[in-house]
Amino acid sequence: MHDEGRYDDPRLNGSEGQASADHVSRETNYQEWTVDDARDPSAPPQAEPARRPDASPAGAVRPVSSAPANVPPAREPVDPADGPVNAPSPRPPAARGNAAVPGRYEPQPPVSAVPQQAAPTAPSDTPPADGHADQVDASTYVSRETPTREEDDPPLAMEAMRAVQILNPSGEVTMPRPDRTRVMCVANQKGGVGKTTTTVNLAVALALHGNRVLVVDLDPQGNASTGLNVPHHTGVPDVYDCLIDSVPLEEVAQAVEGIPNLWCVPATIDLAGAEIELVSVVARESRLARAIAAYPAGHFDYVFIDCPPSLGLLTVNALVAAQEVLIPIQCEYYALEGLNQLINNINLVRQHLNPTLEVSTILLTMYDRRTRLADAVEQDVRNHFGDKVLQAVIPRNVRVSEAPSYGQSVMTYDPGSRGATSYFEAALEIAERGVKEPVSPNA
Repeated sequence: MHDEGRYDDPRLNGSEGQASADHVSRETNYQEWTVDDARDPSAPPQAEPARRPDASPAGAVRPVSSAPANVPPAREPVDPADGPVNAPSPRPPAARGNAAVPGRYEPQPPVSAVPQQAAPTAPSDTPPADGHADQVDASTYVSRETPTREEDDPPLAMEAMRAVQILNPSGEVTMPRPDRTRVMCVANQKGGVGKTTTTVNLAVALALHGNRVLVVDLDPQGNASTGLNVPHHTGVPDVYDCLIDSVPLEEVAQAVEGIPNLWCVPATIDLAGAEIELVSVVARESRLARAIAAYPAGHFDYVFIDCPPSLGLLTVNALVAAQEVLIPIQCEYYALEGLNQLINNINLVRQHLNPTLEVSTILLTMYDRRTRLADAVEQDVRNHFGDKVLQAVIPRNVRVSEAPSYGQSVMTYDPGSRGATSYFEAALEIAERGVKEPVSPNA
C-alpha cells in the first residue's frame, strides 16, 4: 500500500470483518468521530470526488475505535517496488465545494484559482503618523524635500557654468575697479606656501574681468614668469635692469599672451646677485618704489609684487614700494611659526621706510578639509587677524599644481576646477574690499 499522507487502520479494514472506512488523517481523533453533511446552500452543486473501491458511501458513520487517543494508528509496510520509502507521495485530491466529507472536514467556500492583488497605492507626500512609521512601506512615501531630476543640474553643466563665469568671454567689467592703483606685495619668508601661485592666479582673475594688472616677478627663480608664459631666459630685459641700471618698467614689461589687460615684468637668474650689488647703492631700499612711481599714473589698477622666500633686501624693496601686504598662509604649523617674524619686519618697515604700509589681506592656502590641523590653523588665524582673513579658502587641488607645467594659470588651464573657483572668489573679494561702491558693468 502506498503512503499517500494518510494511514489505513488495519483494525478498521476488511481483515477484521468490519466495514472499510475512507482514508484516515494523521490528525484524526478516534474517540470524537463526527459526520458533517452540511452543505452551502448558496454554492452550486458539484460532482462528488472519486472514492477508493474499498471506501464506504458518503455519510456513513465510522465505528468508534477502542484504541486510546494518544496511540497513533498502525502503519502497514510499504512495498519496495512502489518506490523509495522516503520519497514524497502525492496528496489525494481534496474535496471541493459542498460535497459531504466524512471525518473532521468542513465545507469550504469556493476559492478563485488566481489570487486577487490589492490595487496599487499612489505615493503620498504625507509623512507617516508617529508610532506607525514601521507599518508604512518606504516606497509609498515621498518627501516634499526630495529633489527631482529636473531640479538637479548635471555636474558637467555646473562646471561649464563656472568656466564661463571665470573666463568671462564677453570682456565686460564684472569686478570693481579701484579709484587708484593698488600696489600689493605678496610676502611670506617661508617657502612653499603659495606666494607665486596666488600672485599669478589673482592677477589673471582680475585681468579677465576688466582690471588692468601688472605682475612684478621679484623672485630670482622666475616662477611667476613661467606661470604666465613670459620669456625669462638670460639676456631678456628684466627687473634686475630696473633695480641696478634704473631702466623704466615700461621698457621691461611684457604683455601676457592670451590674457588681455595683463603685463608682467620677468625675473632672470641675474636677479640672484642683485642683493649684493645693491649694498653700495644709495637709497637701496626704495629702488623698486621709484621704478613703479615713474610709470604713467593710472595705467594700472593693480600691481602685484611676487617676493622671494626670504627677508632680504629684495623683500624690503617690495615692502617699501607697496601699500598693502597680502600674506598667504599654508594651513600647517610651520607656516604659523614664521608669521610672527614677518609681522615684526613689516612693523619695522612701517616705522622707518613706509608709513602707509599695512597688512590688508590674509589668504589661507593648501587647505585640506580632511584634517583637523587645517581647521585648527584656520581658527587661530581668523581669531588673530579677524576681518583681514578672506572668506575664500584655497583648497589642495591637483589642477593648481599642473597648470604651471603648461605655462598657464589654473584660471585658464581648468576654469571649472575647485582651485580656479576658489581663486576667483578670492579675487572678487579683494576687488570688493578695494572700493566702497562697485562700478557699473559697462565702466
